[in-house]
Amino acid sequence: MSSRRMTIAAGSLLTASLSAVMILSAPAGADDPGPMSDKGGKAVDEAPAGVKLATELPEKIEVDNSSKKTTITATVENGGTKDSGEVRLLVVGFDGLSVKGVEGCAKITEEDLPDGANSGYACAIDNLAAGKSKSYAVDATFDLKKEGRICLPVQDADGRKTFWQQGPVPFGANDPSPNAPATPLLLGTDNSPVTPGGDKAGDEAGDRSGGQELPRTGPADRVLPLGAAGAALVSAGAVGLWWTQRRPGRSES
Repeated sequence: MSSRRMTIAAGSLLTASLSAVMILSAPAGADDPGPMSDKGGKAVDEAPAGVKLATELPEKIEVDNSSKKTTITATVENGGTKDSGEVRLLVVGFDGLSVKGVEGCAKITEEDLPDGANSGYACAIDNLAAGKSKSYAVDATFDLKKEGRICLPVQDADGRKTFWQQGPVPFGANDPSPNAPATPLLLGTDNSPVTPGGDKAGDEAGDRSGGQELPRTGPADRVLPLGAAGAALVSAGAVGLWWTQRRPGRSES
């Protein structure tokens, strides 16, 4: 074999080797939130024909014990056969879970939050094609001395109808580790707060809302806490919401 051919062959092998190294060394699933779940979710108002909207949250998150920070991936999907048209996703925090930011979404003012909520963001979606999904990175903090819940309603553009609502569903741990660098929390698990000394912090958690348990979705016989919201004002990046609650026994059809 000539030296020229040997040089070309060696160059090809080197390129192939470098490509293989680059592929193998790339971090696998660096942005992957892990297994997702629609636990605690329920259809509310009837969606347009051919549209089937739902949300998903990670089955597991981790809270930094020193900063109390965590990141949650909120996903909305259209499992139907037709495009959704204009809809919006709301991300609302309760109790120990406070939503600090959702990329590309507008903050809900304090006076427009539903009862019991401490924070929230509204994400306008121009259209969600059939079979497609859209994910949002949610920056949040979690006070491990309290229970914490999150709620994801999916509504029409003006907030008059709620097609789907996940939550308020809890994240929590039966045995938190306050002395570890981070505490893993599971979706659908009520947090059992503990103090750094290992004692249950039930008194502080019990006082969070006058001792009243927040309603949640999940079992069919539970009442949806947020229901259909009224009209919304969207101007200069501000979002105003008027929330209503569904009464027990009201039909959801």
